[in-house]
Amino acid sequence: MSNPLLQVEKVSKSIGRSILLHPCSLEVRSGEILALCGGNGAGKSTLIRMIAGISQPTEGSVTLSGANWLNNRVEYADHIGYMPDEFQFGSSLTAYETLQFYASLRRIGRDRVVELLDTVGLLEVSKRKVSSFSKGMRQRLLFAQAMLAKPALLLLDEPTNGLDPYWMEEFGHLIRQAAQDGQAVVFSTHQLNIAESYADYALFMSSGQVRYSGDIVSLSNKYRHDGGLYGAFQDLVTNKESDLGKDTRHATNQ
Repeated sequence: MSNPLLQVEKVSKSIGRSILLHPCSLEVRSGEILALCGGNGAGKSTLIRMIAGISQPTEGSVTLSGANWLNNRVEYADHIGYMPDEFQFGSSLTAYETLQFYASLRRIGRDRVVELLDTVGLLEVSKRKVSSFSKGMRQRLLFAQAMLAKPALLLLDEPTNGLDPYWMEEFGHLIRQAAQDGQAVVFSTHQLNIAESYADYALFMSSGQVRYSGDIVSLSNKYRHDGGLYGAFQDLVTNKESDLGKDTRHATNQ
């Protein structure tokens, strides 16, 4: 078994007396897709921001390809393609100009920009200002931005918000292809059907705690008569004493 690409060690986040994320550890290997599943306030975005290096953990550490965010931020950031949940694009920029700007920061050529605009279905509207785009179109542009440098880790916060059914399915195909190409993918979602269809592993979160982590196929099979992954989530989030156990290779509360 290969060494983990991403290692999160006993990471937690507090603001004053408010605990946003209880201590959590996880690891992800190249070629794996991990879905962080939970509703609003579960702690998904808090965890993703700490992995992205945007928010500093109160305690614990995050290591990616051997680089620690606190000790080597430049090298760490080079390995990540990050898609935030919400982002305000420059109102005067076109889709092409926006993606070209991010490409220039990483010395990526025009061909890659055009390729990705085509991949996410925005090439024909690439001369339109992003301010005129729908939520779904902005999401697709953000996803293209995350993929620009072919990063070792794709880190996606609620990437399917605002997507229509066609592009939800296309998103799944794109992250599957990324995993086949050797990239690791971590994405957050409240849409359990997306996690069940495209992720390898699920991490169930609620109120800033990891309730369960493990293999999606095993979970779906065990709950195949009770709603699949949805049934598993309902049971495991509300029943902490479940006998399914945990695959701590992906996540634990500590």
